[in-house]
Formats: sequence, C-alpha cells, structure tokens
Amino acid sequence: MRPKILIVDDEPAARFGISKGLEREGYSIAEAQDVSSADALLDAFDPSVVILDIKLANESGLDYLPSLVSRGDPPVVLVVTGQGNERIAAEAIKRGAFDYLPKPFDLDELRLLTRNAVGVHALRGENRRLRDAILRVESLGRIIGSSAEIKGVYQLIERVAETNVSVLIEGESGTGKELVAREIHGLSKRSGEFVPINCSAVPSELVESELFGHEAGAFTGAGKRRIGRFESANNGTIFLDEIGDMRLEVQAKLLRVLEDRAFSRIGSNECISFNARFVSATNKPLRKAIEQGSFRDDLYYRLSTVAITVPPLRERKSDIPVLASQFCNRFSQAYRGRPVNITNAAFDALLRYDWPGNIRQLKNVIERGVVLCDDEITLENLPDEIRCDSKKPGKLEPIAQSDENLKIVGLKEARKGFEAAYIEKCLEATQGNITKAAQLLGLHRQSLQQKIRELGLTKKFFLQ
Repeated sequence: MRPKILIVDDEPAARFGISKGLEREGYSIAEAQDVSSADALLDAFDPSVVILDIKLANESGLDYLPSLVSRGDPPVVLVVTGQGNERIAAEAIKRGAFDYLPKPFDLDELRLLTRNAVGVHALRGENRRLRDAILRVESLGRIIGSSAEIKGVYQLIERVAETNVSVLIEGESGTGKELVAREIHGLSKRSGEFVPINCSAVPSELVESELFGHEAGAFTGAGKRRIGRFESANNGTIFLDEIGDMRLEVQAKLLRVLEDRAFSRIGSNECISFNARFVSATNKPLRKAIEQGSFRDDLYYRLSTVAITVPPLRERKSDIPVLASQFCNRFSQAYRGRPVNITNAAFDALLRYDWPGNIRQLKNVIERGVVLCDDEITLENLPDEIRCDSKKPGKLEPIAQSDENLKIVGLKEARKGFEAAYIEKCLEATQGNITKAAQLLGLHRQSLQQKIRELGLTKKFFLQ
C-alpha cells in the first residue's frame, strides 16, 4: 500500500508545489485548505504524514497541531513555516511536530523530510505491533517469548487451564516451571488459592505435617492445630514443585489423597474432603526414577494426565533479546530510575552462551549488569564465563580493520568521508530529523542542510 500524505495549506499554489514535488515518490496525496477539511479527511484518508502550514487563513496550524498528534494512530506532522519563523517552528516541535520545512522550500529537503516522516510512521506502527505482541505474551503472565517452542507451551497452558486434569511440568532448573503452573491456575475458573509446596525444601520429617496439617499434641513440638497446605488449597491449585524428591511413604499417602480427594490431619481420624487441582513439576527424569524404584509409577500416571515440557533457554535463543530487554527495563527502573541499554557486543555474547541456569541465570546476569554498568551494559559488565564463551573457536567475532588494510587517501578526502559517516550516523540516531541532528552536531539547521547536499547524503542515504 502506498504511503498517504495529507497537505493542509490555504494557498492552492503551495499545495500544488508540494504535491508536484512529491509525485515522483509514489505517494497517495490528498489536499485540504482548512482545518475542517483536514478533519474530514483524517478518518477517511488515514494519512501517514500531514504537511501542515503553520499559518492558515483565519486559523492557526499551531493550535490545530495538538489534536493531530493526540489521535489514536497519529500521523507524523511536518509543519511549513515562512522565513524568519524558526521560533514558531521550535514551538511546533515542542507540541509534537516531527520537523519543519521553511518557505521557500528546497525540493530535495521536502522529499527527504517526507520520506523520513513516512519511515517514522511505519516504525511507530511496528512498535505498536510489537507492544501488542508483548501484551499478548504478558496476558499469559510473566512468561515471555515468541519462539515456536514457547508458543507450544502457551497453547498447552490454554488448553488445560479450564479443565481439572492433573498436569506434570517437566524442565531443567530455571526454565520457569512455576510460572507455567501459576498461569494454569490464573487462567482457570478456580476461586481458591495457588498453594506452592517445594518438596525438596521441606525437611522430610515435616512433609506430612506441611501437606496434611496436624492436631495439637500429635507429635513432639505440635503445640497447636496446624492447617495443612492441602486444606488451604481447597477450590484452588496445589503446586508440588520438585515432586521427584518426595519420599516413597509420602508418595503412597499422596496417591490415596488423589484417589479419594480426602485426607486426615496427623493425630486425627476426621476425614476432610477437598477439591483442589494438582499441578506438579520436576527437573528429574521421573521415568528413570521409576526404573530405579525411587518413584511410584501409579503416582506418576495420576500426576501426568497432561505433561508440559518447558524448553531450556539454549533451545529458544530467539527469545533471549526480549527476555534480556524486559529484565533490563525492570532492574534499571528499580535501581537507577532511568532506562539502561545493552550494547550489541553484549547482546552477541548473551546469544552465543548456552545458559545452563536458563532464565533464572539470565535474569541474574542482567541484574548484575545493571548494577555494575555506567550508562549501558557492555561486554565488560558480563560474567567471565559469558565473555570467555563468546571467544571460543567457531564463535563469530567482530571484524576489525587492521592498519595494513587502512586505505591511505588525502586529508581532505579522509575528512569528507568522516563527516559523511558521522552526519549519517546522527541522522540515523534522530530518524532523519534534521533539526535534532543539527542540535547534536552543534550546527545551524541551514548549515547541516548544506552539508547534506555537499556530501551527497541526500541521494545516497535518503532518496535512493
């Protein structure tokens, strides 16, 4: 679809000149002579860019500007000013204009600014799509990623969430198994709580008390009645983390609970019925544990009506950039109150590393980087094992130009090449905004325009 340009100017000759200057660029162009005509076209025509004259007959383009840039999907606005109105143009930029075009305008500059404005509008659209995608991911909680591997996990979560089947989540340490369990609970219609139990963290002699509760005096130290986790999870979800570490005798009692949906507190004969869903997780191969006699096969089949395998980070490396960026944003706001970036070299190292500790390790590395860095996370802010791993044979290395390959040219030509590269970099950084690029370079806007023409950047960079 061709980009759409709306020209708002009360002078027919000015509208004709702008339209004629842009016609070879392949845009779809509409014209309006006043604010009411422009308003009528905004929804029907839906322009990417509005070229707005600051001074309209009996109206102010400057006053109209806020309504343009505050729309739901706003166009990028270029304002047109008369000679000597730089102060008004600066005010327009403060109010949301992308850049300004002084009359009489140069055709190359008109095309340059319009092309850059179209590019900015497309970039904004892409950013919105990415934000929508991230919001979709975040609607599945804090599980982040768009790889095919993690999308398969999302699909399973959504399929099982509204059922009552028992789910076994398998995966290495640090892959986010508890997040998956919490999402299953969060997307279910259960009114009760999500109750996590780490089977490897609870002392073996207290496991039964933790699960089933106890009556006062049931054993030494039981001074009063204790409500167990199963009872607390009524109408909710019980999450049995590291289920492979549960003792065999407790496994037998758990199997009975799963079959009867009832249990008794330690020291009591009262049978307590409850309705809870069981979600379990393990980082151990339970089938091997069954073969070794350390895990009951009948319990395994009860717990694993549906099994979900969470892939390790090394198998979903395309998710590393978005994960790292999310962690970086979170920790930079928490510790610094301002955004911190990650350099390309650091990103390369993160992508090359195999992450034996998975997402938990990546999170810790980014937190460490935010704390140790100056203005951005560099390769030097990463742990030794990640920096060293990025230099292993077979890894990609940045190509540096050696002195031997350096082309010797005249000083004038070298200076021109440097200026062209540096100005191009500034224009890229400001998305082609000449006013902002001039401020970065410490030049007057007109001086930068002249430099762009002298160095051939207009044709090389913008109008190819």
